[in-house]
Amino acid sequence: MNRPVVVIDGHPDPAADRLCHALADAYVKGAESAGHPVEIVRLADLDIPFLRTADDFNNQQPGPEIRRVQDAIESAGHIVLVYPLWLGTMPAMLKAFIEQLFRPGFAFGGEGEKSMWSGRLKGRSARVVVTMGMPAFVYRWFFRAHSLKSLERNILKFCGIKPVRETLLGMVDSASDEKRGRWLRTMHELGRRMR
Repeated sequence: MNRPVVVIDGHPDPAADRLCHALADAYVKGAESAGHPVEIVRLADLDIPFLRTADDFNNQQPGPEIRRVQDAIESAGHIVLVYPLWLGTMPAMLKAFIEQLFRPGFAFGGEGEKSMWSGRLKGRSARVVVTMGMPAFVYRWFFRAHSLKSLERNILKFCGIKPVRETLLGMVDSASDEKRGRWLRTMHELGRRMR
């Protein structure tokens, strides 16, 4: 039996023509075509409050929208996160969503556990897809993909999610229809293979 896939479309803009939305949809269609159950989460449809204190992060109960996503992740075998690079990192609304989602007691050690270092989401893999205006190799080699590495190491792997694979798509604003079509076909194939 195939374990479910959770696809998080992390673009905060609800406009239908955003490339991130199309990439997430292509992944979903590929996964569904291979019989993988899929839960899609669209950040643009959510109302995400910002956490302001350590007490909020450690002790405040997440709202029903966040709890629904946590439930989906608990039953999932694979997580996909698609987002645009803004000012060298993820959009602020996506960061707020991640802070709400990956809480103590859900994603890593909580009250009563011996170690805060115990990742509670072991047994899951992930793919991170990042779109950007600059060439992807510039982000990777000149900027050293610092924000992506932080997400992978300090959040996903810290919570036990591995392997974490990545897809970086650069120069998206000037990409031809042919190139965009190739990207969408790649996402469909990755979804079909749950990679």
